[in-house]
Amino acid sequence: MADWSTSVAAAIAFALFSWWLGTGAILWLVRRRASSFPWSLSLAFLMLLLGLLGSGLSMRSTGSGPAYLGFASVILMWSWHELAFLTGWLTGPRQQSLDPSAQGWLRLRQSVQAVAYHELALLINFCLLWWMQAGHPNHVALCTFALLWCMRLSAKLNLYLGVPQTGAQYLPAQLSYMASYFRCGRVTPFFFTTLGLSVLIFFWLIWEVSAGLVSASTGAVLLATLLGLAIVEHLLMAFPLSIERLWGWAMTRPQTHGSRESLPLPAVALGATAKADPP
Repeated sequence: MADWSTSVAAAIAFALFSWWLGTGAILWLVRRRASSFPWSLSLAFLMLLLGLLGSGLSMRSTGSGPAYLGFASVILMWSWHELAFLTGWLTGPRQQSLDPSAQGWLRLRQSVQAVAYHELALLINFCLLWWMQAGHPNHVALCTFALLWCMRLSAKLNLYLGVPQTGAQYLPAQLSYMASYFRCGRVTPFFFTTLGLSVLIFFWLIWEVSAGLVSASTGAVLLATLLGLAIVEHLLMAFPLSIERLWGWAMTRPQTHGSRESLPLPAVALGATAKADPP
């Protein structure tokens, strides 16, 4: 009997559970009192360091175990970035609403200023992983981080250009001003382009695994599952569908530092948290 951990079902289950648990944990922490944020961020920083260590170890060899380690390590790193952003600790030099009259270049500049520090932190993290990857055969950690980053950027650009469902109602109180940077409207050609490319890559990964063309199929399944979740999160920007019930356990009491409820989405949160991110 084959080892269950090497099966497709195990990889899918692991990716789904990591996405669900990671998003819920961030949601729970963001809804605590603001005085708890330093402790949460300190714990998340330790997770960031563990994630870097785990990523480095996973890169040294291929196989099912290193694939799981690399994927989980990036989830830990991504959790720190999400928490740092959603607590308002690491956003950008502009921490106020968009000027009502801002259009064109001015709107773009102010939008970039609102998230510049956070984007710089993501760039530094990616460059560090790229440097760590040199000479090592397992690329699961690097590809996982790149996937999350690309889908996050896609979500931000779509929020900037316009989508019917911006998710502004899910922003935590300390980031309520970010809603002014979203544009609520019809989906644009860019939305269909990014969604179409994502779907093509998703099915390409599935074909790679089913055809046996990749040696580390566990890593490919993990990436495909995460990409599928990111695609779902993009669809949530176009259709009024709710997945909040998945994290009811993390929303057992209202925020103590504001009236809004917060729901960081992973892409995307871990994927994912893409829908609640500003452009």
